[in-house]
Amino acid sequence: MSFSDISARMRKQQENAATNAPVYDIEESYRVRARMVGVLLRDARLHARRSLEECARLLGIEPSLVETWEYGEATPTLPQLELLANYLDVPVSQFWSDSTLSDVQADRRAAQREYLALRDRMVGALLRQAREDAGLSQEALAERTGHSASELAAYEFGDSPLPMHVLTVLASAVNKNVSYFLETSGTIGELLALREAYRAFADMPPELRAFVTNPLNAGFIEIARMFSQMPTDKLRKVGEAFLDITM
Repeated sequence: MSFSDISARMRKQQENAATNAPVYDIEESYRVRARMVGVLLRDARLHARRSLEECARLLGIEPSLVETWEYGEATPTLPQLELLANYLDVPVSQFWSDSTLSDVQADRRAAQREYLALRDRMVGALLRQAREDAGLSQEALAERTGHSASELAAYEFGDSPLPMHVLTVLASAVNKNVSYFLETSGTIGELLALREAYRAFADMPPELRAFVTNPLNAGFIEIARMFSQMPTDKLRKVGEAFLDITM
């Protein structure tokens, strides 16, 4: 019986209990719960690449007892699960979750494949737009970059992934920076932008970083932000007003 079958069975029993259905079997409920904990424990252990012996050593017990937990023949206590969660680098709530880590990983891998296919199409569309903005045909761009028109067509339609070293050459040929092709929306785009912002922050002089991170200086930073967005003529007037005050 797979974990999804066990989970579905558990949910069915909970529904029966909630409606006081006579088919509810409390002993069976305990057995199903124990099996769920065991499956999730084994899944977390294998995901962390830990052995039965290592987990047993952590808790000061025999490996055979950990094995009985994983088979649902016995169950650990909550404090034991807390130590295991820390050791296996998972939230303790994982041991009463309704999905295994391997299921989550499979879903994540599928999502990553979809993301790559989508981004290949998006990069291709941006390349096509940049080429057209530059007034170049596929043949003209191919001649400039040493690629065939058919290769460029495959890149532009997302049929072929565009290698980074090729993208840099094509970007230069259509007068674009590589950053033009970066993801700027969605979770991945936000994380990448945040990392770039952090790198820029880390490159600041130490005294400037200290100033920015001091909550007392938030007002000064907001004033600077307002000045940066102010039209040049208004900014010039503000500067003249400061000169008038100091003269």
